[in-house]
Amino acid sequence: MSESHRTSLQEFTMADLAFVVTTLAVFALVALVAQGVTKL
Repeated sequence: MSESHRTSLQEFTMADLAFVVTTLAVFALVALVAQGVTKL
């Protein structure tokens, strides 16, 4: 934990943010597809 804190925090935060956004996008896509299948 301290090691990641030691490295440039900005880079780590950017990568973490991108990962979270991508994961949320995938979950949202899956949820939309599931809703569409349920409606059909």
